[in-house]
Amino acid sequence: MGCTSCATGANGQPKGCKNNGTCGTDGCNKLTVFDWLSNMQLPADMEPFNAVEVRFKNGRKEFFQNPENLTLSIGDVVATEASPGHDIGIITLTGELVRVQMKKKKVPVKVEALPKIYRKASQKDIDIWQGVRNKEADVQKRSREIAIRHGLQMKISDVEFQGDASKVIFYYTAEERVDFRELIKEFARTFNTRIEMKQVGFRQEAARLGGIGSCGRELCCSTWLTDFRSVNTSAARYQQLSLNPQKLAGQCGKLKCCLNYELDTYLEALESFPNTETKLQTEKGNATCQKIDIFKGLLWYAYENEFANWHELTAEKANEIIELNKKGKKPLALEEFIIESPKAEKEPFSNVVGQDSLTRFDQPKQKGKKRRKKSRNKNRGKAEATAGTAQKNKPRNKAPKRTGNKPSNKPRNPKPMKNE
Repeated sequence: MGCTSCATGANGQPKGCKNNGTCGTDGCNKLTVFDWLSNMQLPADMEPFNAVEVRFKNGRKEFFQNPENLTLSIGDVVATEASPGHDIGIITLTGELVRVQMKKKKVPVKVEALPKIYRKASQKDIDIWQGVRNKEADVQKRSREIAIRHGLQMKISDVEFQGDASKVIFYYTAEERVDFRELIKEFARTFNTRIEMKQVGFRQEAARLGGIGSCGRELCCSTWLTDFRSVNTSAARYQQLSLNPQKLAGQCGKLKCCLNYELDTYLEALESFPNTETKLQTEKGNATCQKIDIFKGLLWYAYENEFANWHELTAEKANEIIELNKKGKKPLALEEFIIESPKAEKEPFSNVVGQDSLTRFDQPKQKGKKRRKKSRNKNRGKAEATAGTAQKNKPRNKAPKRTGNKPSNKPRNPKPMKNE
C-alpha cells in the first residue's frame, strides 16, 4: 500500500514517490511491518505496552519508551532521545507486537531502560530534518574525495544526518583496519559538526543501498531480511549447483543469502540417498557415483574401467546393494537392478475446434507478399505507360520498322548501289 504521492496523475502517468521513503505513511518504506493486532482490544485489566518501534534512515530501527503517554500510531513522525540532541524517526510498530519484536531481537523487556520519545515532530523539526537529508548526497561525495586524498583503503557507502543536524554518521566498508584519526579531524573542519564513523559489512552495505537481484526482484536484505546467516559453498553442493562464483555471488560480492532458503529441504531429501563416495561392489567390478537427481530420486553409477557407460539406479536399489556389500555379498552386475521406466509416448496432433491447420497464422503473411508483388507490378506498369507516352510525344526522326507484308505509303530513301 503506497501513499498518495505514489498514485497516478491526471493523465494516468505514475507520479512516483517524491518523499524518498519519508512520507509518514510507512507504505513505501523498507522493512515495513503489518500490525495484525490493531483491530483487537486488550482485556479490561491489561494496560497497553508503553513502548514503540521507530525506524530511521534505511533499515535502522530502535525501541523507545513513551513516558508522556502520547497517542501514537504507525506512520507518525516523532522526536526521540539521542546523544547529543534529538533525532527524527517514523513509528513502525506499536502495541503488543513491540514486545514480541523485542523478545525476538533479544532486547531486555524493561521499558524504563529504553530511550524516550520527547514529542511528536513539529513542522520546524520536519523542515530541518528534510533539509539535512537533502545534503547527504553532497556530503557523501565530498567525504569520498577527502578519503581518497588521504590514501585510505576504505569506501564510504552511506551518510546519515541526525534529525537536529548536530551529528553526522559515516558508514564505511574496509577489508582491513583503517586509521582515520586525521580523516575525522578534516571531516569536522569541513562539515562543522560532530562526526561518527561506523564500519559495516558488505552485506549490510548492500542492504542500505538496495538494488535488483539476478532474480529480477528487489534485494531480500533491503526489503524483508533482517538477520544475515553465514552461507558456505557446501550449500551449493548439496543443491547440485555449479560452483561458479559469478553466479553464486550477490551484489555484495558474498554468497547469496537465498542459498540457505531451500537448504533444509534438500538435506531432508538427501537422507534417503546413499553417500556418493561409497562404491558399489559387484562381481563385474566396483562402481562409483557420477551424478544424482534429487527430484527424481535417481543415481548414475559407472564401473571404474568403463566411465563412459552410466547405469541408472534408484536410491532404494543403491541402498540395497550397499546392504549386500556390508554382509559380504556381491551381486553379479548393476544391470540386474536397473529398472527400465516406460517412455512416455507423444500423443499425435489432433485438430481442435476452430484450428484447421498449423499454418493458419502464416496465410496473412503470404497475402501480404502477394499484395507487395501486385503493387510492384502496378508500379512497373505505370512506369512503362509513362515511358510509352513520353516516346509518343517525341518527334520521330527515324523511319519506323516494317511489320509483316503490309505496304508502307511513306517514300523510302534509295540505297546507294555498289559498283562491283
